[in-house]
Amino acid sequence: MIEVSELSKTFVDKKTGPKQAVDSVSFTARPGEIFGLLGANGAGKTTTLRMLATILTPTSGTATIDGCDIVKDSQKVRERLGYLTGSAGLYERLTARQALCYFAELYGIGETARNRRISELTEILDLSEFIDRRCDKLSTGQKQRVSIARSVLHDPPVLFFDEPTSGLDVMAARTVVRFIRSCRDAGKTVLFSTHIMSEVEALCDRIAVIHDGRKFAEGTLEQLRERTGAQAFETVFLRLIGVNE
Repeated sequence: MIEVSELSKTFVDKKTGPKQAVDSVSFTARPGEIFGLLGANGAGKTTTLRMLATILTPTSGTATIDGCDIVKDSQKVRERLGYLTGSAGLYERLTARQALCYFAELYGIGETARNRRISELTEILDLSEFIDRRCDKLSTGQKQRVSIARSVLHDPPVLFFDEPTSGLDVMAARTVVRFIRSCRDAGKTVLFSTHIMSEVEALCDRIAVIHDGRKFAEGTLEQLRERTGAQAFETVFLRLIGVNE
């Protein structure tokens, strides 16, 4: 489970002064659900994920990941978390298999378990065609699938997906979406960040609408539609953040 309470982050620029990137955001994401963070680029979604992943220290507020405090128990949080960022983060001179073996060693996974897990993920994410190809020779969609495998090698209970289909073609995006659904079906807690309305409708069980660093609304698709009196989710989003259609 992910529990977030009044989480805030302020950045200070020497020229422009303080910038409130995230302002008192609270929500709870439960096992066996996909919880969406929906907002335009620059809304504060990625900053929120980076605080939860212990990459950034919150200015105020708190959060726990699978019962572990993100500040006091940061190492335990990392052990329980798989985080797919917008960057592939692969070493181009390694093959996909070599890259996965390397990250498995960083996770402390033994050779037998490592080989078994890589075989499982190769089948699940359809990597077999390019698993022994160098990463610099892979397409964007292929790199993204290897990155997903890298993020879940240690089979964590909590997963973050930050704009996971950005720049992918239809078939590659379909593979990613199918995998995210399978994580929910396996009982994992999935936090899914996006600005694409169709992905929210297709994937998310509940949604928090983020705008200018603040949470404007939270609920299921139907709850948010009922609240705004709109059906098209683009219209729902605009009404929730107070923008004229």
